[in-house]
Amino acid sequence: MPDFISSPGLFVKEQKPRPVGGIRGVIYSVTGGVWNLGPGQKQRQEEELGRRIARQLQGSYNTAVLSLKGGIGKTSTTVGVGLTLAEYRGDAPCAIDANPDSGDLVERALGEGIYQQSSPRTISDLLENIEFIDSLTSLSRYMHHAGRLHLIAGEQDPEVSDSLTAEEYLRIRKLISAYYSVALTDCGTGVTHNAMSGILQSADNLVIAAGYAVSGAKRARSTLQWLASHGYEELARNAIVVITDKDEVSSRVDKDAIEEHLAGICRELIAVPHDRGVADGDLVTLDGLKPETRRAYKEIAAAIVDGYR
Repeated sequence: MPDFISSPGLFVKEQKPRPVGGIRGVIYSVTGGVWNLGPGQKQRQEEELGRRIARQLQGSYNTAVLSLKGGIGKTSTTVGVGLTLAEYRGDAPCAIDANPDSGDLVERALGEGIYQQSSPRTISDLLENIEFIDSLTSLSRYMHHAGRLHLIAGEQDPEVSDSLTAEEYLRIRKLISAYYSVALTDCGTGVTHNAMSGILQSADNLVIAAGYAVSGAKRARSTLQWLASHGYEELARNAIVVITDKDEVSSRVDKDAIEEHLAGICRELIAVPHDRGVADGDLVTLDGLKPETRRAYKEIAAAIVDGYR
């Protein structure tokens, strides 16, 4: 016969998780926990997304976020997903601004005013001193912090912003991999700028940003086809396509037609609804987003971590 010391679980009644929100949460609160119906389907789905995002990883992984057109949610996706990873993971993620066109990743994460008041160190400063960086403490001097999301700012001088080479990016990626298990790289527009071959070479998976229109779906498809025809078939096949409704046009767009256009050539398609917290091109904070937008970023973050093998 089992005894309490060797098998204590047999003598303890399993407690259902506490329901949060909804009628189940109300019943739990009103009855002081006497009636516990357990979490509803929505809460269980949210908790499962959190577990997928928080999965422990062995090694360091990198996700590249790219598009063929600017202004369609690439940087806001990088920030929103980065903040979501930071919220759920035990280790802090890193986001790198490799946009050759004076990227604004850090401004979107911190707010332009705070960024200008801080020491505006950029990716160029990091490269200039990279051989002297031998600890996370020394690396942090070249980074910015939006809560637990650590960021490397892009070069703002237009004369040198396009000078980042593939070799230089790979040096940065090697450094980051020593201290971070998850990195996001905001690649800028296009797939042929100087650093892109290094970014693709070191990427474990991709997020393709697209606008919420048939033309946006066509650009995303063109990007995936270019990748597949230039030696990146596996990245294209496992890519996550994110369609952001920045201009509130979803009611006039045939979503089924867009999904059909992209079906079979990417691993997952996720839509981000229209949200002023994203569309205004200003500071992105999780608290300032609609619940539906936060849920979409959680789905993207979970899909990204699912792709790390």
